[in-house]
Amino acid sequence: MAVHVCLICSSVVGAGRRLRGELRSRAMSSSTNSTVLAESVATGSSVDVELLPFVNDKHGGVIVEMTAPMDPQLFSASLKASLSKWREQGIRGVWIKLPISLANLIQYAVEEGFWYHHAEETYLMLAYWLPATTHTLPVNATHRVGVGAFVMNDKREVLAVQEKSGVLRGLGVWKFPTGVVEPGEDINLGAVREVKEETGIDTEFVEVLAFRQSHKAFFDKSDLFFVCILRPLSFDITKQDSEIEAAQWMPVEEFAAQPFVQKHELVKYILEVGLAKVDKDYAGFSPILIKSAFTDKKSFFYMNRRDLDKASESSSTQKKTEKPLFMEKL
Repeated sequence: MAVHVCLICSSVVGAGRRLRGELRSRAMSSSTNSTVLAESVATGSSVDVELLPFVNDKHGGVIVEMTAPMDPQLFSASLKASLSKWREQGIRGVWIKLPISLANLIQYAVEEGFWYHHAEETYLMLAYWLPATTHTLPVNATHRVGVGAFVMNDKREVLAVQEKSGVLRGLGVWKFPTGVVEPGEDINLGAVREVKEETGIDTEFVEVLAFRQSHKAFFDKSDLFFVCILRPLSFDITKQDSEIEAAQWMPVEEFAAQPFVQKHELVKYILEVGLAKVDKDYAGFSPILIKSAFTDKKSFFYMNRRDLDKASESSSTQKKTEKPLFMEKL
């Protein structure tokens, strides 16, 4: 039995040595091949180099989405060969999407002339323009989208919050619930979500009342802020402990009397258009779900449906020879 065990041990050890030898041989071969490829491309020698995997975009360019690990020298050689081939084919823009796990390849793309286009949590997008002309590639997203919610109950109390962070922290200022729309989220759904998260109040979206555009707001990005009016469906407040110091239903007169509201034109206008919607004949923009002629996707189109319907009814009775109403002021 002892002899049998020793023979097995000897066999295992021998197999392990052979495996390690094969791995060393493969590693040396891979290193040698990558060096040969890189030197061949640099010297113009004739060596077959696989092109990077890509798909054509809709604007005469290509998109390379790297997913699997790749030896940096092999990547560099393949990139050089790919650029040469694409230039011959008249390709214009080249996009390379690198996941954060392949960050070691960034240097080699930059050395070929690629620049940073944009980055997200899990990847970096690089861009390159092949023609000897000024590039026409679209710039990165220029705006972020925010929402503010005007919510009033039957007692003429508005939903108001005090924030735990930001410029208003510790000042005792009551403001409307606000937040940033998440990627892929519609404005109307973002407003409902923000109110629910900050106050625990369920609401129904009614309209976009107005919007503001500002610049250099967040890391030099521009900002679109949509003022929305929502109808409350519940009334018991449960504030968000992580971000909200306090939340309450506040008499609208008391809210308007705050020195902060009197000084801050944006808040004054939010209050003004909100009350105009509740008390007067102000019409905002309601979401209409529309279809695209190019894809199966649907999207929301925000418009003043009430006045559009009125205009349609009016135009049906108006003579075609009459001057349009908006032209009367010209």
